[in-house]
Amino acid sequence: MTAKVVVVGLGPGGRDSLPAVNLEVLKGARRLFLRTAVHPVVDWIKEQGIVFDTFDKYYEQADSFDDVYRRIVEDVLTAAGQGPVVYAVPGHPLVAETTVDMIMRQAGQRGITAEVLPAMSFLDELYAVLKVDPVQGIQIIDGLQLDGRLLNPALGIVVVQVYSRLAAADVKLSLLEAYPAEHRVVIVRAAGVPGEQRIEYVPLFEIDRLDWVDHLTSLYVPPYSHAAAKMKADFPLDPLVDIMGRLRGEGGCPWDREQDHHTLTPYLLEETYEVLEAIQQENMYNICEELGDLLLQIVFHAQIARENGLFDINDVIHGICRKMIHRHPHVFGNTQVSNSDEVLVNWEIIKQNEKGGGAEKKVSALDGIPRGLPALPRSYKIQAKAARVGFDWPDYRGALDKVDEELAEWKEALASGRRDKIELETGDMLFAVVNAARLTGIDPEVALSATINKFTHRFRYMEEEAALEGLDLARMTLAEMDELWEKAKNKEK
Repeated sequence: MTAKVVVVGLGPGGRDSLPAVNLEVLKGARRLFLRTAVHPVVDWIKEQGIVFDTFDKYYEQADSFDDVYRRIVEDVLTAAGQGPVVYAVPGHPLVAETTVDMIMRQAGQRGITAEVLPAMSFLDELYAVLKVDPVQGIQIIDGLQLDGRLLNPALGIVVVQVYSRLAAADVKLSLLEAYPAEHRVVIVRAAGVPGEQRIEYVPLFEIDRLDWVDHLTSLYVPPYSHAAAKMKADFPLDPLVDIMGRLRGEGGCPWDREQDHHTLTPYLLEETYEVLEAIQQENMYNICEELGDLLLQIVFHAQIARENGLFDINDVIHGICRKMIHRHPHVFGNTQVSNSDEVLVNWEIIKQNEKGGGAEKKVSALDGIPRGLPALPRSYKIQAKAARVGFDWPDYRGALDKVDEELAEWKEALASGRRDKIELETGDMLFAVVNAARLTGIDPEVALSATINKFTHRFRYMEEEAALEGLDLARMTLAEMDELWEKAKNKEK
């Protein structure tokens, strides 16, 4: 008996799209397999008295799609080895049908003849519905294997296998690496199938909010407009990454090649504080320049990791994109929030879940604050985290009373002359001031930095004025210096 498998396309869904010759093959099949009975034309096929088996059970039993496909192919080819079989699949057999591809590759190895009877593809109906010409450029992507780095936004993109809201969420995350969240896309279900077709135009970030997405759903992503694409791609990170690779490579800069994560730490801190200084000065030119210097440090660290086979800058960007989308379900998901306080509460819950917290592992509400932070911003963050679980004053008045209390205790410690007590009460005083600043909406680090800058400016003015008069501050009386100080203050007004 001939070992043979005939692969038959069922068309996109409507019975009018099923070719007559394919229908005759289905009727005359000695043994007929359908990959799935979940297809609009299958009920009509049953009405024709055609008997078949399906592989829908594997979709419920298997751990992955790869396992489903492997089982289907094995069953079809085993049966074909015992005599002719017909294997029917939705749409065109050679369009987005992994099992058919596997069967065509393995059949010859087993001495089995394989034949394909084509039918209209769901893509044909999709092009008609969308009124797009694929000749102008279409990229067809499997949603189960979507890599945002391989997308070409200049082309229209059809994403298949968007079979559920969960799959749509994964597709969305990958697409957001190449498109803005507001880019409008088209969700199409059952293209060309009378009574079942559904089309909706939505922003990219909303594609997983539609509750009707199923196995007949595809996503069309229109080309990114030239102006938007140009804005996005004029200055990608690649040139900077290439420069850093050259500096670290053979024949590069000896100093750059000697650095590692630890030796670069002081420069990372320095550049961070220079950005902060530029922000405090509200100097936009300096902010731009200092952000570039800080970005260089990030690329530097990523290059070192890349050389050690750990990660690269793409992994860094991919990771932070996923994190930001995941931690903003009120923007990219269905979560509702009424104010920024609720956003912060959700943020902490999501962070703990990401790190395996919650019921399985007891964690402190104060976890996650780097110990390496300077004491001032660290105290601010600790107080803010404690406040999120309700341990806080109702408003700044209670915090100010605490400042008065701590001031009295500090004075007592100073009067005692005991260094250990003075140090303890000094810390309590500073901590209370930070808390009062937080409750008035002031970042104490920013406020103190501004005061330092103000003091520095006034002191330098004093030095300059003293020099103009031929005097040295170190030889002046405190009263004389106070006079110059007041002059500096008045000049600012």
